[in-house]
Amino acid sequence: MMDPAFQRRVQRYGWDKAAAYYENFWQDQLKPAQDLMLELLKLQPREKVLDVASGTGLVSFRAKQQVGADGYVFGTDISEKMVAISNDIAKEKDLRNIQFERMDAEDLQVPDQEFDAAMCALGLMYVPDPLKALKEMYRALKTGGRAAAAVWGQRDHCGWSGTFDIIDRRVTSEVCPMFFNLGNPNQLSLYFKVAGYSSITSKKISTKLYYESAEEACGAAFPGGPMALAYNKFSDAVKDEVHAEYLESIDKYKNGNGYELPGEFVVAIGRKLEP
Repeated sequence: MMDPAFQRRVQRYGWDKAAAYYENFWQDQLKPAQDLMLELLKLQPREKVLDVASGTGLVSFRAKQQVGADGYVFGTDISEKMVAISNDIAKEKDLRNIQFERMDAEDLQVPDQEFDAAMCALGLMYVPDPLKALKEMYRALKTGGRAAAAVWGQRDHCGWSGTFDIIDRRVTSEVCPMFFNLGNPNQLSLYFKVAGYSSITSKKISTKLYYESAEEACGAAFPGGPMALAYNKFSDAVKDEVHAEYLESIDKYKNGNGYELPGEFVVAIGRKLEP
């Protein structure tokens, strides 16, 4: 099993590589999960919100709109480049009361009982110890606060899942060996329960990931995804092999020149009821 510290480094530098491509290839595809997570959280004006594994701020900025000018959003991510992009966007939009810092999800440098709500959209799968991350979110919540997380569903319900095997046949990456575990039946709810949350609700949704071309499908799977670090070390010839193998694996989802890949998300929410 990969050493947790090494896994965090792989995640950090991998997402640094993917940062420039992430929104282009994943913004629309991840929106159904983000929509459901925000719907369950029911953010209110003036609330303080913690966004763990915030990436380029796709959910953070939506949360800021919901909590209003007097609300506050604090985003954390392990990738320096993701954080830099988020802070640049906030500056360009002249937004107040929103900031981003590079931080480990398992060791959040925030005070106890500081936030009304916490969220993690499609980030827990990459954390070496997701239970510890959920406990850190719990610690950061005020009594009565709530936390929500979205993860990918079952492996055989996600059409792009072959990317991991394709990369691992060429290099032992072990980027996220338990990636699909949290999406298995009842797993995410169980993690919330063990982390201390009460009144836990979980929902599963099926969706389609649309890509207009083979180039877009490969862009999302490799330079814009979790395997970016390993992928960027390949020669051009090996990259071509990887693309061909991946496109063959998703050929059954082809629609004209593009692709409609099946996807599944699981979203859970729980409350902190103890003082």
